[in-house]
Amino acid sequence: MSEVTRPETNSNRTLDAPPNMGEMVKPAELIEVKGASKLTLADRRLFNVLLRHAFGSDLASENRRCEIAVADLRETHESNDRLVQSIESLMTTEVTIQRPDGSTDRVQLLGWNNLSDPKRKRGNLKYSIPHELALLLKDSTVFSKLELEVLQAFTSKYALALYEAVARRVRLKHEFTERFALDDFRELLGVEADKLTTYGNLNQYAIKPALLEVNALSNFTVTVMPEKTGRRVTRVLIGWGAKDTNGRKAAYAEPQCPRVGRKARITSTVKEMLPREVIE
Repeated sequence: MSEVTRPETNSNRTLDAPPNMGEMVKPAELIEVKGASKLTLADRRLFNVLLRHAFGSDLASENRRCEIAVADLRETHESNDRLVQSIESLMTTEVTIQRPDGSTDRVQLLGWNNLSDPKRKRGNLKYSIPHELALLLKDSTVFSKLELEVLQAFTSKYALALYEAVARRVRLKHEFTERFALDDFRELLGVEADKLTTYGNLNQYAIKPALLEVNALSNFTVTVMPEKTGRRVTRVLIGWGAKDTNGRKAAYAEPQCPRVGRKARITSTVKEMLPREVIE
């Protein structure tokens, strides 16, 4: 586990927290879970949309069912076939969530659902957030406010996971770094146990792409510095900070631009913003 255990808190319940325009509120309990590494970027986007649609003080009401137009899921899936695949992935994914008292819950991310004729582009998805999960979130007081345009702009699931994790920390007043054991950081990013097993591969294919997108698209900057025990990297130190006015303007503008050419644009921007050792 990470060495910092004092997340941002709010005296009000997370379920009562109103999102600002263009934001969603996501309980911290659902940001750093264990067991979600097999979820794809599309799966994670779908879950965020379904959670956002279901979110509110009545989330934990008994037998609550939600309904959303399939057209409103086009931001996560262009075809119904892939939508069904993501629905099934969320239904079969069991995650472990740690409570403040140290105990753990094991729950599914998505419960009962009913999809209109999957061959039709129009229709509705009816679904339920598992009641056990909803009850767990009922008394949550720690959360992130996530920008919807930023969530939609990511092309890497590692970037989305890193963005969500830092977004719940960036408003802390006296903490600007957090140290993670390497295995915990891999879990945070959603790296499967048998993938990217060396730090070199992890850095090249997960950490660098995530940093590139998060630093270009969000309102904060992030650094990830490896720390060694002997010759092996065993921990990483994450640092974060708010951008200045020009940085925030650039971050706001980038999602409005075509994706074609984005990598070249954001690579140039990030190199100006971060220490050299972080991006090499």
